[in-house]
Amino acid sequence: MLSHKVIIGSIASLGLVFGIAEGQTIARMTHEMPTSETSQTTQFRRIEQPLWVKGAVTVAGLALIGLELWWFLLSKPKSQKAVAHDSIQEVNITVDAGYEPSRVVVNAGQPVRLNFLRRDPSSCLEQVVFPDFHIAQELQLNQITPVEFTPQQPGQYTFACGMNMFRGVVEVKASGLSGSK
Repeated sequence: MLSHKVIIGSIASLGLVFGIAEGQTIARMTHEMPTSETSQTTQFRRIEQPLWVKGAVTVAGLALIGLELWWFLLSKPKSQKAVAHDSIQEVNITVDAGYEPSRVVVNAGQPVRLNFLRRDPSSCLEQVVFPDFHIAQELQLNQITPVEFTPQQPGQYTFACGMNMFRGVVEVKASGLSGSK
């Protein structure tokens, strides 16, 4: 993965080149258009902007690009470890423009119950799908819907909405009770 300094340096360099570079060409129309009024012109006029305005626009654009990069590449999903109740590992997940938490940590070989509370009325989030466990569960609006399964092998198993736009991960760790390495 690229370091933060390399990414930020590259973005700053591009912004500096595009922001300070003085436009040398003026857009012109290559053909004459019939005009009904003499006040119309067939040429674009150049609008001069002070250097500080160009700099402010460049800095604002770079800040937005940096925010997008952080959001999509560098931010970490919220994680929650399952809590055992009567030998069942349980986690509550709120479904509202995605899954919160989007990463759940459980132990292998123990039953898991994920309680989904759907708050978002969009049709995309009407269903949650666990392809590795062959589960597709409808989620009722403003109701808790439990999804139960027992992961046997450690690993990462994804779950997603019915349209595969919003995703989450169930991270299964080796159980300390099984005597594995």
